[in-house]
Amino acid sequence: MNKNNNMLTSTLNIKHPIIMAPMFLVSNSKMLIAAADAGITGCIPALNYRTIEEFEIGLRELKEKCNGPFGINLIVNKSNFLYKEQLKVCCKYKVDYIITSLGSPEETIKEAHKVGTKVFCDVTDLDYAKKVEKLGADALIAVNKEAGGHAGNLSYKELIPLLTKNCQIPVISAGGVGNHQQMQEILSLGAAGVSVGSLFIASEESEVSQEYKEACVNFGAKDVVFTTKLSGTPCTVINTPYVKKIGTKQTFLERILNKNKRLKKWFKAFTFYKGMKSLQKAAFSATYKTVWCAGPSIEYVKEIRPIKEIVKSLTNE
Repeated sequence: MNKNNNMLTSTLNIKHPIIMAPMFLVSNSKMLIAAADAGITGCIPALNYRTIEEFEIGLRELKEKCNGPFGINLIVNKSNFLYKEQLKVCCKYKVDYIITSLGSPEETIKEAHKVGTKVFCDVTDLDYAKKVEKLGADALIAVNKEAGGHAGNLSYKELIPLLTKNCQIPVISAGGVGNHQQMQEILSLGAAGVSVGSLFIASEESEVSQEYKEACVNFGAKDVVFTTKLSGTPCTVINTPYVKKIGTKQTFLERILNKNKRLKKWFKAFTFYKGMKSLQKAAFSATYKTVWCAGPSIEYVKEIRPIKEIVKSLTNE
């Protein structure tokens, strides 16, 4: 038995080793409650709440209504101006776990561990995985190139064995799971569990537009492309006519600003803000300027279903 077996289910006391991945704009309280009822755990980005007040109200509701563990995803770099306050609220409500993205998790790990909250860290390579392990992370979220959103550079077949061989903490694989067979394959490579996002966009509990859900049903893996237009970092989106029209690469001026030492931080923050606003508009309304974030696993989305049915198909129950 490898050191990872059953870590996720035993640590979080869930039936199946599945995290419903945090999805910007898509994840909501209703989805996390349904995930817990289905025997898995859900995670929501703190940035899905526009203000700290809304975030605190959201956590209070989840504490009252969610019959199982849930997590919060924190962007821990300088582009997230609300990070410090979000971390305080997470610790106040003692969320079960935090997933850190895009920055050093050192402060998050230190503060979260004081209240018994676990910290799982997004990693895409071994060097960074070793760094966060040394800082005290409880597990690694191995973001591979099959993931939706900000994907990694290595396939899960490369990344999972690399991390499990060289790190002592458990590895949770993010990306590449569209059905039960793929989930079993990833677990057989030594992963403690899987983080699955795109399959749940077209769930009944999701509150995105019907058009967004239907796009996940009607488009497939071949229609998913990388764009640097949204955040400056490569991000997967559905290749709609509008995406084809505007292109997927930054312009010459955008690339120059992105490399300028003095302006880089502010330009990245502006690009991120502008890109997220674009996603927000597309997610909740029908518009020809449509940018829908999704990963290649939408290949396996054939209909809009309740979360419990999606979980059943993954676990083969």
